[in-house]
Amino acid sequence: MQVFRRPRPGVSAVLPGCVATIGVFDGFHLGHQRILDRVRSEARRLKLPSLVFSFEPTPQEVMQPDRAPTRLMPFRDKVSFLQAGGIDCFFCPPFDAGLRDCPPEAFIDRLLVGTLAVRHLVIGDDFRFGRGRAGNIADLEAAGRRYGFGVEQLGSVMENGLRVSSTAVRAALAAGNLAHARELLGRNYRMSGRVVAGRQLGRQLGFPTANIRLQRHQSPLAGIFAVRVHGLGAEPRDAVASLGTRPTVAGIEPLLEVHVFDFDADIYRRRIEVEFVAHLRNEERFADIEALRRQMECDAAEARRLLTGTPT
Repeated sequence: MQVFRRPRPGVSAVLPGCVATIGVFDGFHLGHQRILDRVRSEARRLKLPSLVFSFEPTPQEVMQPDRAPTRLMPFRDKVSFLQAGGIDCFFCPPFDAGLRDCPPEAFIDRLLVGTLAVRHLVIGDDFRFGRGRAGNIADLEAAGRRYGFGVEQLGSVMENGLRVSSTAVRAALAAGNLAHARELLGRNYRMSGRVVAGRQLGRQLGFPTANIRLQRHQSPLAGIFAVRVHGLGAEPRDAVASLGTRPTVAGIEPLLEVHVFDFDADIYRRRIEVEFVAHLRNEERFADIEALRRQMECDAAEARRLLTGTPT
């Protein structure tokens, strides 16, 4: 997959035209996946590259940084998801003042036509674009007639009577409802990162952990979880994880700490992916380290039971 981070130079020289979609695509839930399916299908029919057009950072992070929602997926994971899904090109320019102030007509002329040579565009039913989000489906359809590209708008995906959206996924994760998040995503929620050195407290308590600092110091979920860890071998490994600030030891920075069962190896600086399977409990402050250790034993036993199906 080719990744383009700037409109210039040369994107149009690389692409012979494309079938594209535009959006933030945070989390790639079932609604996003439906759009990607249509992009791939139409690209095969027209014998053109498939392309996803997004922004990094996101528009909300630039325009309303204090109110921007917590990300479900960092940029690196977006690239990996699209590549694994067979998308040919990812165009992801920085959302800066130039794009923020770009009128809808110029957005179409300069980017969709001039830069990407779009031949067919697939969008969701809530898509808006250009300065003040003034551009809409009617503008795109008029431009399509003028420039000769097709426009296809897909309706929302509904799950149990509710619209599938990134907002709904965040709400499910914040509530610790991993089952509902799984329904919206079509898969278990995952987080990835590079293992960093910690304070070694877990090792002292008999529970050595792989520590991952959070992207942008925010997380859509918190608590204690049964998880599976990918990236430590051919098969995922069962584990128990804590995601939060560690109030018992006066922690401040949010951290993902993962204790991998029956595993002892130096994995510092290794990149791993943590798949959240079940929420065990909320994070809490314990009276002392010994009380914390006893609870960690209970958490580890419960995680093993849930992940292996072993009865208590």
